[in-house]
Amino acid sequence: QVQLVESGGGLVQAGGSLRLSCAASGRPFSLYAMGWFRQAPGKEREFVATISRSGGNTDYADPVKGRFTMSRDNAKNTVYLQMTSLKPEDTAVYYCAADRRYSDVISATGEDYDYWGQGTQVTVSS
Repeated sequence: QVQLVESGGGLVQAGGSLRLSCAASGRPFSLYAMGWFRQAPGKEREFVATISRSGGNTDYADPVKGRFTMSRDNAKNTVYLQMTSLKPEDTAVYYCAADRRYSDVISATGEDYDYWGQGTQVTVSS
């Protein structure tokens, strides 16, 4: 089992920045690729970003490329999502997820992820 706890969400004006954190406990953190997903009211959950076990591979959804950066600190069992140039359409609940992997690969598919956090609300005002 892996427990994931997100933090760092809040209310920010358009153009502002936030950094989300996701702290993991349980199984060895370095065995898991990690992902961020988000769900806005009335919409499907969507992929935001993912990072491989080593941190060497990342991928981003097109709407956030160039604005969001995902990183991880395996010594601290934590992943981060640095969000800049935020837009009202970024408003959503952001979820951290863990994907048990046997190699340094990544996935943008939510169904591949084994564990999920409770989410943190991000609201961007115009």
